Amino acid sequence: MSLKAQIQKVLTEAMKARDEQTKIPLRLVMAAIKEAEINQKGELTDADVLRLVQKEAKARQDTIADAEKAERPDLIEQAKAELAVLEQFLPEALSDEALEAVIRETIAEVGASSMADMGGVMKTLMPKIQGRADGGKVSQMVRQILQS
Repeated sequence: MSLKAQIQKVLTEAMKARDEQTKIPLRLVMAAIKEAEINQKGELTDADVLRLVQKEAKARQDTIADAEKAERPDLIEQAKAELAVLEQFLPEALSDEALEAVIRETIAEVGASSMADMGGVMKTLMPKIQGRADGGKVSQMVRQILQS
């Protein structure tokens, strides 16, 4: 079953159960999927759908950070609940140790030895860890490893 079909199934179940906290974020994801399919004039791959789910999850994380600054516990609670719904469709995040191991393996694979090789490392690395680690964090770790 495709990721899109899984999301649609959970959305349908949430609508039948009148579960607003599940329904709202999934409707937003489905709307983003439909819009992307219209723009692309075709079906999206699971990787494309995953990117859209990640984008929605990132928006919830930003909302949580902003709500914490504004001291709005009601918004924090709602965003965390929506984020939990979206996270069920995301792959398991890599631990720092596992991420570092994948980075070191990729550096050896590419034969990188300095910061000049960082672009090649990132190009090879990102498809391996897609959806399982934040790009900024990955970039920072690659930079640290290459500099040491």
